[in-house]
Amino acid sequence: MTAAAPRHPSRALQLTAAAATLLSVLLTVLVAATWQPLMDADRSIARRLHTEAVAEPGWTRANRIMTDWFWDPATMRLLILAVILWLLWRGARLLPLWLAGAVAVGWVLQYGLKAAVGRDRPTWSDPVDSASHAAFPSGHSMTVALVCGLLLWLLSRAAGVPAGLKYAAWAAAAVSVVGVSFTRLWLGVHWMSDVVGGSLMGIAVAAIAAVAYGAVEPAAHDERVAVRG
Repeated sequence: MTAAAPRHPSRALQLTAAAATLLSVLLTVLVAATWQPLMDADRSIARRLHTEAVAEPGWTRANRIMTDWFWDPATMRLLILAVILWLLWRGARLLPLWLAGAVAVGWVLQYGLKAAVGRDRPTWSDPVDSASHAAFPSGHSMTVALVCGLLLWLLSRAAGVPAGLKYAAWAAAAVSVVGVSFTRLWLGVHWMSDVVGGSLMGIAVAAIAAVAYGAVEPAAHDERVAVRG
């Protein structure tokens, strides 16, 4: 019995990893340097959305439910943990370890940047929600983008998945990334550049993990074949 042939990372995946990483670094530099045009845009968007949030308590409550339950980082980590446990139950070893490592790297990167940049969150005389830790990058946006990216990558590796299911998964991932970013802005706990930066970083970590796995998997595959041969 031989192992299935490994899948090499596509050119599109490599370009996604490079582009998301480059944009993440650029945005981090601009935020850390408090580039005035970006700061002005962040404040303008935040003020406009906060005015709407105060005027629409029902919609604000709905956003709080979505961000605190469906798209909360803890929910996302439980989701990827369930996938990791399922893969282990199916006999996989390297892949679930790789997923756990990618999530751990994302967590360390997120809190490392929060500490390094030390950006203050928006403050309001009439807040509709509150949050702790520094603002940049948004942990909610980064975690959702990272987990969704990893799950889409896993789905792309699976054989026999109907095209309709793949399209639905991509749509759900897009809605989740955009949706969680909107809730953080609407609730007035993040600046626009926080959620954009968090989303880019989550995509970057997921894409880099996928590309790196494609480089490691052939060696692991050859070793398995040698042992079984």
